[in-house]
Amino acid sequence: MSERFSDELTAEQKSLMGRLQLFCLTNKLVVALVVLFAIGWGIIVAPFDWEVGGLMRRPVPVDAIPDIGENQQIVFTAWMGRSPQDVEDQISYPLTVSLLGVPGVKTIRSYSFFGFSSIYIIFKENIDFYWSRSRVLEKLNSLPAGTLPANVQPALGPDATALGQIYWYTLEGRDPQGKPCGGWDLEELRTIQDWYVRYGLLAADGVSEVASVGGFVREYQIDVDPDAMRAYNVSFADVYGAVKASNIDVGAKTIELNRVEYFIRGVGFIKQISDIEDSVIKVVDNVPVLVKDVATVTQGPALRRGALDKGGAEAVGGVVVARYGDNPLAVIKNVKKKIAEISPGLPSKVHVDFSQVTAEDLRRYGQEHDFESYSGPEINQDAWLTHLREIPAEDWPKWATISQVNVVPFYDRAGLIYETLGTLQSALSEEILITVIVVILMVMHLRSSILISGLLPIAVLMCFIAMKFFGVDANIVALSGIAIAIGTMVDMGIVISENILRHLDEAPPQADRLMVIHRAASEVGGAVLTAVSTTVVSFLPVFTMIGAEGKLFKPLAFTKTFALIASVIVALTIIPPAAHLLFCAGTSFTGKKIRNLLHLLVVLVGVSAGFLLNWWAGGVLILFGVYYLAKGYIPDKFLTFAPWVASLSAVLFVAVLLSEHWEPIGPERGAWRTFIFVAGLVAGLLGFFRIFQHFYPSVLRWCLRHKLAFLS
Repeated sequence: MSERFSDELTAEQKSLMGRLQLFCLTNKLVVALVVLFAIGWGIIVAPFDWEVGGLMRRPVPVDAIPDIGENQQIVFTAWMGRSPQDVEDQISYPLTVSLLGVPGVKTIRSYSFFGFSSIYIIFKENIDFYWSRSRVLEKLNSLPAGTLPANVQPALGPDATALGQIYWYTLEGRDPQGKPCGGWDLEELRTIQDWYVRYGLLAADGVSEVASVGGFVREYQIDVDPDAMRAYNVSFADVYGAVKASNIDVGAKTIELNRVEYFIRGVGFIKQISDIEDSVIKVVDNVPVLVKDVATVTQGPALRRGALDKGGAEAVGGVVVARYGDNPLAVIKNVKKKIAEISPGLPSKVHVDFSQVTAEDLRRYGQEHDFESYSGPEINQDAWLTHLREIPAEDWPKWATISQVNVVPFYDRAGLIYETLGTLQSALSEEILITVIVVILMVMHLRSSILISGLLPIAVLMCFIAMKFFGVDANIVALSGIAIAIGTMVDMGIVISENILRHLDEAPPQADRLMVIHRAASEVGGAVLTAVSTTVVSFLPVFTMIGAEGKLFKPLAFTKTFALIASVIVALTIIPPAAHLLFCAGTSFTGKKIRNLLHLLVVLVGVSAGFLLNWWAGGVLILFGVYYLAKGYIPDKFLTFAPWVASLSAVLFVAVLLSEHWEPIGPERGAWRTFIFVAGLVAGLLGFFRIFQHFYPSVLRWCLRHKLAFLS
């Protein structure tokens, strides 16, 4: 330590904490660079949905609620047409016994249903999610022969949890104005969902699975005639074998004709009903027995065990499941982008309201406009679509419109996530406003309030950095830890700033202001660090929780601990040099230039904050900077009252903002009543503390003189 700082140093200044604060005071450029780095990194990882130009964002994963589910994997096995007892005996039980040997398994729960089995493998909490999946797949691939029935293949469920269902939607027909108009049956919508929408959304980054819900799955159905089968001496196995054998493409070698090589293949995949009907079951007396001789082949809906209801009517839709460990908010945004990409390609058809028109009217309309209205018994969709798209929409017949399939969400977790983020943003905004009022009225120093409230967001950004580094996801519980800690974070800044102001007021004019600030900060630095340490230690039992309780409460303990540690760093290392610049710059020409530059920077930051964040934050900073820039031009007779006027103006301005932002008695009461209520509440609380502060020395002296009576 140099000779300038070695004389008359207190024990606190010579301590490790004092040396660190002295380094920060004498190396303000280093501190400024570290602060800028922390702000930039914090903006990159902040969970808020910020758009920061070309800056690459890696936000903390954010969700509405914490995932307290078990660490589990699901094995699904289909065995169509079998009873639950058969599924239990031949699939669920053998698989359960085999999977018990997987490392890290805590318990296994199996469920047998008609036609399928579901096995839930619960792992210990310390087992990695994807490591457990690889072990389960390894076990399934090494099952001994004969463990399961022939042609039965178990499948591992998607790499997601139950909380991964982030987006539900339905498919609905809508006209060009976006109004529901129908025109699509459940089978058509389910086909569009299964073969177009589902595959499109699966391509979105972060999506693990898109499950279809509702509607009817199209399938070929063969209804056999027992009498015809008896007459032709055909069994069920014969029909099954004939259909199975006919639905296949056969490949052969090649032949060469005229120096050209031709591939030989037998095309046999079923593409229409007649392909099944013409399949040969057997030959009797050189006469082939076809499937259509003993059965009726149709297209119909597959058997289903549930339906999707929306507003009392059946609907078709799907559910998007986010991949484990991914950012749900980012996945939802990717899904919405993908929906916007595939929506123009969704099919359209002409929907005719036959309650207003007849078939003859349609034919007559088609003849008048030179196209065929019907193609057989059905409406000629291609001709109608071409005709309606060639004319303006206002010239369409009132009974006809174009119905296009649209993806309509009915559960979007993004709203809940934004509400969660709004909780923290509201708490932070209100804490900043209250901090400004409390510091101005209790300390009567405007610059201190701006200093403390301005550094509070830096501590929050540092908390986001710690959350990203330690893998703590942002949710309503985790972010509430930051909101709870904001009060303590503000207290540390107030203690440091108030002690610095007191030492500056008591110091002689010739005293080195840097050393005065160093003495003031180091004097209370140890106490502040001890107070925060006791709070952090009190959370140690929370970190030992396991199971659902640990998943629910440990994020809160982590975030509050991060916030308190960040606030200690800000209070002990950033506030002292910032106070030296803000409170003491101005005694020399260079100091005045630095002070004016800082005030101009505050104005510019206020303008940016007004556009990027909200107008009141920018307004406070602009008024603060303009006041101190113009302070040198205020006449001396007004300069004595200027700080009081500025402080009271700031208090009134902040009180109006707080009443508008908080609205404790509701917006229906009006702005004036809300302002009076807030002003009265703040004045009453701060007045009580002012009175207590005034009489506290007398009360303390009495308690010290009468210890026994006070303790009694």
